Amino acid sequence: MASDSHTWNLVFLQLLLEELGHRVTNLGACVPDDVLVEECRRRQPDLIVLSSVNGHGHHDGRRVLPALRACPELLETPVVIGGKLGITGAADGDDTAARGLLAAGFDGVFTDVGAVDAFKVFVQRLAAGVPA
Repeated sequence: MASDSHTWNLVFLQLLLEELGHRVTNLGACVPDDVLVEECRRRQPDLIVLSSVNGHGHHDGRRVLPALRACPELLETPVVIGGKLGITGAADGDDTAARGLLAAGFDGVFTDVGAVDAFKVFVQRLAAGVPA
C-alpha cells in the first residue's frame, strides 16, 4: 500500500504463496494506489493481497478498495488485507478495524496470532474453487 514501506513481510507472503503453488507478482513497498489498480487491471490476478505493518492499513485499505472495485474486470476478484491495521497496538483496535474492512467489502482480513494459518486456509479454499 502507498504508505507502507515494509519489504520483508512482502517477501514472506510471496514465498508463502509460491510454496502453496501460486504464481505471485510482488509490486513491492509504497505502491501508489493508481499503480496498484493499473497493475491489477493489466494482470487480472486471481487474488489481490494487501499487507500493512505500519499501522495505517485500515485507512489505506478503505481508500484503495473502492478504486479496485470500480474496475469491472476486478469486481469479482477476491481482495484481502492483513498485518497491523491500526496504530493503537491493541488487539481490540485491530478487531474493530477488521470488522470495518469486511463491511467495506474485503473478502478476508488477517490480523491476529493465527493470521498466517487462516490466510493459508483461505488461499487453499480459493484454489479449490470455494468462493470467498
